[in-house]
Amino acid sequence: MDNPRLTAGTALVTVPGRGLALRTPDGTFLRVDTGDVPEADLVRLFGGGAAEAPEQPAPRPTGGHEPGPARLLAAFEEAGYATRNPAPQPEGPLAGTTLLLLGDPVLTRPVARLARAMGAEPMPIAAEELPARAAAEPRTAVVWCLDGPVPPGLWDPADRLSRDGVRWARCHREGADVWLEPPARGPYGVTAADIRLRRLAATPAHRELAAYWAGSRTPDNGPRHTAASAAYTAALLVHDLVTHVLLGPDRVPPVLRRIDLRDLAATAHPVLPVPECAPLPAGRDTP
Repeated sequence: MDNPRLTAGTALVTVPGRGLALRTPDGTFLRVDTGDVPEADLVRLFGGGAAEAPEQPAPRPTGGHEPGPARLLAAFEEAGYATRNPAPQPEGPLAGTTLLLLGDPVLTRPVARLARAMGAEPMPIAAEELPARAAAEPRTAVVWCLDGPVPPGLWDPADRLSRDGVRWARCHREGADVWLEPPARGPYGVTAADIRLRRLAATPAHRELAAYWAGSRTPDNGPRHTAASAAYTAALLVHDLVTHVLLGPDRVPPVLRRIDLRDLAATAHPVLPVPECAPLPAGRDTP
């Protein structure tokens, strides 16, 4: 017979001068009146101490004839604050997800560690393997992390994966700024191409930014990720991925994040997909 236990997130608190209180999972404190049962017995009942659990499930009170601890246990069970079932084995929110990882090890390693803790199965792969591997896995997510600017055209083929139902997220660094793009999935997901168009539309230096992305720049000279910034970036990536999986793409507002590597300050910018435009009528010149 399994010992009784408080449900997850619930705790008994001994308050000096006031007796026992119950902290519920949402942080509410309720006063506990143990009646003729010593408070220490109730604490031991749920703490695995000397007081033993009843061998059979305690019936509901019918006039106070049940032993005191059994009566209290039944009341806790009825209120949903205690159970006799075995503790469930922990299963992360990403359980059953195959996480395909690409990019620089300084970022993919902490992402793999955190994603594994959330129940995912990380698998480092090469870029040329991505389309076939993503299509072969029934429940796949892709995370692509770069410790530098994105080479021109690198993410364009991967953008098509989200249209086919593959969830994917990505991040890269431009100088001291790290950009974390929201996970995309489905026909209305925010792709890397959408992000580039939105960023170009939001800056007066759009020609300069486009040239920077096209590779018309001197070689990147950092600052590169430290262990702290890589762990922070990985945590935000996995957080966004978990939220995307738990709530679904239709209920998660897409947010573009920026981290300043100089002080790890983070900002968030809501972003929407760019709708497709109809072609210009024949004979019209583009502006």
